[in-house]
Amino acid sequence: MPFFSLHHCVFAFLTLAIFIHPSSLRADTSDRPNIIYILSDDMGFSDIGCYGGEIKTPNLDSLAEHGVRFTQFYNTARCCPTRASLLSGLYPHQAGVGHMMDDRGYEGYRGELNRNCVTIPEALKEAGYRSYMSGKWHVTKAINPKTDADKANWPRQRGFDRFYGTIHGAGSFFDPNTLTRDNEFISPYADPEYGKEDWPGETYYYTDAIADHAARFVRDHHYQTGDQPFFMYVAFTAAHWPMHALDKDIAKYKGTYDAGYDAIRDARYKRMIELGLIDANSTVNWPIPDAWKETKFWEWDKRNMEVYAAMIDSMDQGIGRIVQSLKDTGQFENTLICFLQDNGGCAEGYGRGGVGGDRADKPTLAVLPADYLQPDMTPKQSRDGFVMRTGKGSMAGPADTAIGYGRGWATVSNTPFREYKHWTHEGGISTPLIVHWPAKIKRHGELETTPGHLIDLMATAVDVSGANYPTTYHDGNKIKPMEGKSLVALFAKDASTRDEFDREAIYWEHEGNRAVRVGDFKLVAKGVKGEWELYNIANDRSEQRDLSTEMPETVEKLAAMWQAYAERANVLPLKPGNNKHNENASMNLKQTRFKLNSGDKLDRTEAPYLKNRAFTVTADIDAQGDGVIVSQGGSSLGWSLYLKNGKLCFGWTKNGKRMITTSDANVTGELQVTAIVSKSGTVRLKIGEQQVAESKIDGLLGEQPLDGLQVGQDDNGAVGPYAVPFPLAGTVKQVVIELVK
Repeated sequence: MPFFSLHHCVFAFLTLAIFIHPSSLRADTSDRPNIIYILSDDMGFSDIGCYGGEIKTPNLDSLAEHGVRFTQFYNTARCCPTRASLLSGLYPHQAGVGHMMDDRGYEGYRGELNRNCVTIPEALKEAGYRSYMSGKWHVTKAINPKTDADKANWPRQRGFDRFYGTIHGAGSFFDPNTLTRDNEFISPYADPEYGKEDWPGETYYYTDAIADHAARFVRDHHYQTGDQPFFMYVAFTAAHWPMHALDKDIAKYKGTYDAGYDAIRDARYKRMIELGLIDANSTVNWPIPDAWKETKFWEWDKRNMEVYAAMIDSMDQGIGRIVQSLKDTGQFENTLICFLQDNGGCAEGYGRGGVGGDRADKPTLAVLPADYLQPDMTPKQSRDGFVMRTGKGSMAGPADTAIGYGRGWATVSNTPFREYKHWTHEGGISTPLIVHWPAKIKRHGELETTPGHLIDLMATAVDVSGANYPTTYHDGNKIKPMEGKSLVALFAKDASTRDEFDREAIYWEHEGNRAVRVGDFKLVAKGVKGEWELYNIANDRSEQRDLSTEMPETVEKLAAMWQAYAERANVLPLKPGNNKHNENASMNLKQTRFKLNSGDKLDRTEAPYLKNRAFTVTADIDAQGDGVIVSQGGSSLGWSLYLKNGKLCFGWTKNGKRMITTSDANVTGELQVTAIVSKSGTVRLKIGEQQVAESKIDGLLGEQPLDGLQVGQDDNGAVGPYAVPFPLAGTVKQVVIELVK
């Protein structure tokens, strides 16, 4: 195995084999490790130094030198699905985030981390872990919440004890939108907890802020909670567009890319072979087409890559500060650190259209006040009053620019793989994985070639922490089993432990792009209508020789496996349209009165359409005990009229937050009960003509509940604090529901 040094390409052979059985790596109740997962954004496989890049990443290189680098680790090809998958240990559609943060009308495409999954901090809480997050969240569409209920899928509500970062996915590095501490939006320029005296650079820079808060969490944890273990998720936005960096970091890369796209790519390819990351016999460093290169605006595009490199350099500096905080507090040896990326290099054309220009001599707009909360992903102006600049010729880096680095440089980032972010060919889904854990992992500088996927990170955290992964959570909701496998079996030197990591397949789907890998064979297709292509990754990792016509039986077998996965994992239909179109086409929009009997069930499309609607439900019952009278929806969104402890209750869930209205009166025998949900956000309960309870709720439902309606029980996610189906002891004679537009 090659041994990687900080100066690249230094080979040494380990002469001492140290056997460690994976069972010795697993959690001891008195010796549970801290766990830190670090995720970067929109970076290619070959960008960082220890994976062949020319970008200076000494801190990541050091972790690699004293740890293990995976050569065939995978993400999901896009930011939101990757984050949902990493956090939940499920494939992204199972967690509700098959696309981005938009509701496309199907369970796998809700745009919200659902309540049938747990996050890593939720899973580790019962094992005594505290959890911290710094950086990009991007697994909820509630980026402008009107009520606390809308924050049900924010980090603090999904298991993290402290949070600093952005709820949205992308934005200015000098003025990020949705910047949040814990549950409150903040301005970086009016923040009493992280002011100018705390900034390591000459100005606020989001990459610095993410790293500094992560380091602060490490130190605070040590001094405040003693020996309690922690989990921390650090989600950098580097090196996602816009290309923003500090002048001191950009200066380091002046002239680095003068040789051009092909020369940089060739140099990376050679280093990757020397390091053992790829094999010249199984990869092709195919030439970059001239159409993907800038000629007229070469100086401009060269600058884009210089800024991109500076962004990664800054991130590495921040990782160094996190590592130093662990060393300073004596926690470094027993901390498991994993570094990986959310997708491959990004070929999107953000900010690259048209011709731009130089910055104006003086600002033309008013200076923004310090407490101004940036509402836009791409600001309309810089803080100091300059109009935003895009287009060829606008030199990236400063706060008043909004530019991406384009397809030519993305191809360099992904050396030597095909395609980019969005696609499930190797360039879209391949990520470095650096694993470092001094107390337990004695493989130093080695490479691990076993294929893995970020679904494995939940299983690994559960394994080393000694936590028990729950079967129910969120007030009785059934939790989907983990899809991943613990990487612990791959941390040890002994090859026999690989048998513990045997897996059937790894699956992908995003925007109709889809793939399945079984052993060395990978079946992959582009787009909903794309034909299946078959590659032997062991012989052709660059995916240049399609074997589909030569091996039709293998194509058929793998395609059937993918189809079975898609059907069980909420992947279908492929690339659904937006939810508004689907609802208008399929929901029961016109019916405003429903008369139902015991045992009746209505699916989502037949049930009362509740988006922004008040309603009244009246039920004639013969109550002999507790149970659900009628319910609609589930634990994330819905309502339920039920009896518990002999009392009439009404449960209301909105974005995962549960609100319960309970009467004091005993309910038994034959009687009529009513619940009135008003436009003003109140719930009133009546028994006969007498009102018995009233309370406030956080507004009407903003969308139609996913689950349908049932009379006499609750079949799906529990709306109230009971275990489904919680059938009524007694009889529901009739239910009438009337909607108010």
